[in-house]
Amino acid sequence: MSRFTQDQLETLLAAVDEGSFEAAARTLAITPSAVSQRVKAMEQAAGRVLLQRSAPIRPTAPGEVVLRLARQVRLLDGEAARELDGGAAAVPSLALAVNADSLATWFLDALVEVRRRADVVFDLHREDQDRTAALLRDGTVVAAVTAEGRPVQGCSSTPLGVDRYLAVAAPGFADRHLDGLGSERDVLERLDRLPLVDFDRADGLQQGFLRRVLGHDPRSPRHFVPSSADFARAVELGLGWGLLPESQALDAIGAGRLLELAPGRHADVVLWWKRWNLRSALLDETTAAVARVAAARLRPVEPGGRTGVR
Repeated sequence: MSRFTQDQLETLLAAVDEGSFEAAARTLAITPSAVSQRVKAMEQAAGRVLLQRSAPIRPTAPGEVVLRLARQVRLLDGEAARELDGGAAAVPSLALAVNADSLATWFLDALVEVRRRADVVFDLHREDQDRTAALLRDGTVVAAVTAEGRPVQGCSSTPLGVDRYLAVAAPGFADRHLDGLGSERDVLERLDRLPLVDFDRADGLQQGFLRRVLGHDPRSPRHFVPSSADFARAVELGLGWGLLPESQALDAIGAGRLLELAPGRHADVVLWWKRWNLRSALLDETTAAVARVAAARLRPVEPGGRTGVR
């Protein structure tokens, strides 16, 4: 027999998702005192502190274990209710983590495929591809697109493909800053002193590209544009140079809106699909759709799953 009731598990989910006992109480239509009492009862049953009473509330390591259980119970209960009630029950929700570039270029096409076959809504968490796996570990999401190859306990891992990035800039930017430079090495050395566009302060793709090709830490001034579409537009407008996925860059290069700065050099990011080991028809359907669309839109993974600058 489970040591937690479904009401308790839903309360834990609400407290973490909403960020406070007060907000969870409003969502559940109960009092904050009732939320606190349910969480305390769960902690007594577990013999562990499950939540950090911070702002916002965060699960402790034991709390992450119970949070994963709560999401699994919610998902399976929702699927069963839809089948038993002939579709009259609430539409199930899948919490998924995905990086911004995948979200902007191919991932939504996979979700559209799922929606053609099943009633489901998606709770998407946009996160850097190097950090999405952490959302699996703490129970925030049931599956994630990630660049992290290491296994996550309780999850399966499938390579999706390689997202290739090209170093590009607007023609005007290149004319102002790179005109007259002959060799590729001269261009790369100059880039180390020119403004580049980064997604946010955790985005190391552009700096990693320079570090690998130059052999030292980059010194470029950085713009921060935390949106995939606006990032690409910032590069096209000449705000700085940057690395764009092929799917975003090739049409603009063909149309003359962008120039490839180092033809033949690129940064490859191997993307993986990690999901809970859970027998869920909706999660299985989503996994299959993600794999199909990724196979059509990404490059195949090389033997050994290598990544980096070529």
